[in-house]
Amino acid sequence: MSPAWQAIRGAGAAPRPAVRWRILAVLFGVSFLAYIFRLNLSVAGQAIKFELGLSDVQVGWILSSFIWGYTLFQFPGGIFGQRLGPRRALAILVLVWTSITVLTGMAPLLAASSTAVVAALLVLRFALGAAQAPLFPVVAGTIEAWFPVSRWAFPNALTSTGLGLGAAVTPPIIAWLMVHLGWRASFYLTAPLGLAAAAWWWFYARDQPRQHPRVLRTELELIEAGRGSDRSNAASRGAWKHLLVNRDILMLALSYLCMNYVFYIFFSWFFIYLVEVRRFTVLESGFLASLPFVAGSLAAALGGEACDRLCKRLGPRWGCRLPGMAGLLVAAGTLFAGAGAGDPYLAIGLLSICFASTQFTEGAYWSGTTFVAGRTTAAATGILNTGGNLGGVIVTPLIPLLVERFGWLAALSTGSLFALIGAALWLLIRVDRSTASGRAGRAGQP
Repeated sequence: MSPAWQAIRGAGAAPRPAVRWRILAVLFGVSFLAYIFRLNLSVAGQAIKFELGLSDVQVGWILSSFIWGYTLFQFPGGIFGQRLGPRRALAILVLVWTSITVLTGMAPLLAASSTAVVAALLVLRFALGAAQAPLFPVVAGTIEAWFPVSRWAFPNALTSTGLGLGAAVTPPIIAWLMVHLGWRASFYLTAPLGLAAAAWWWFYARDQPRQHPRVLRTELELIEAGRGSDRSNAASRGAWKHLLVNRDILMLALSYLCMNYVFYIFFSWFFIYLVEVRRFTVLESGFLASLPFVAGSLAAALGGEACDRLCKRLGPRWGCRLPGMAGLLVAAGTLFAGAGAGDPYLAIGLLSICFASTQFTEGAYWSGTTFVAGRTTAAATGILNTGGNLGGVIVTPLIPLLVERFGWLAALSTGSLFALIGAALWLLIRVDRSTASGRAGRAGQP
């Protein structure tokens, strides 16, 4: 048994709660906040639509403008974070999110007409998407640096838990603020959270474990076991170019597109679906819309832990493949069943399982990409998330068009088809083949 594999087998043996878990706690909080800023307009969209006299198609384009910015800036954002370093990059980005959130609430007051408001919201949501694009590539790069080899799925999944909980609390909070104070006030009152998150990250985080004054030698040895000796930033000076033609990273991105097609159905349209199709009130829909995200938060952590355990037992190829495929197959079945269910509460239960199943796969996708890319993880996961969010670019404006022509059952059922395709693609992915520049990815092979 190689020394690297022995290090992997003992990767969970830290003697006490360590700095890396505190770093992860801050990343968890930033992920939580990101989804409050990201999902607020999906909840407020119902009120904005009636206030400005907009159609569902117009609201769909406003919502999808975020996804365009988010998608187009994933790979550049990963390179940006890799070159600037996660400490500076995330602090700057969170401050930008805060500013855009305030300006979004002000847009109807500053614009002279409904057309101008729509244009302003399109620009602001695109800018927010571009500013949030580097988040998870930078998070993944931070986890690659701060966590032991083959212990990447669970911490990546926990950041998904953070975003899921942020998405879970956003509908009821924004709905309550909308009802009592108006939708614009809901943006103003949540924006200061960004200032606190940016300060928290800046004062505690460091780019590498060796730079942190509280990291003990035992923790450092645990983190660095099984890695190559060169932990420089050379990956940011051109090595990422090889990622653009790496077959396994491109296949991961394509499968992730299929999974995120389902994800964005919930992200963009679930609240409106509950109000307009299942006939719940705004407040009821605010609370019920949070259920899939609560279930998804738990499933993400479970899926990440399952992936790490399977990687230790079976190696990364099947350790990532099995949870990735299983989650998507369950999602396909429960989405179709939930869309066709006559009882609205049964439908919500099945759809919550569907969303939870998509989140069960998160650790497999992000850990798998880290195995392939190693030190170029931030840039590689930028490619992964570019593919994933192309699913959102497709589905967000497509759903109202399909609903208008074929109805909600047919529109939602397209998600089942995409989930099945995403599961099949996992059979073509080999995450145990690392890039030339990402030596850390090889360490996961038995």
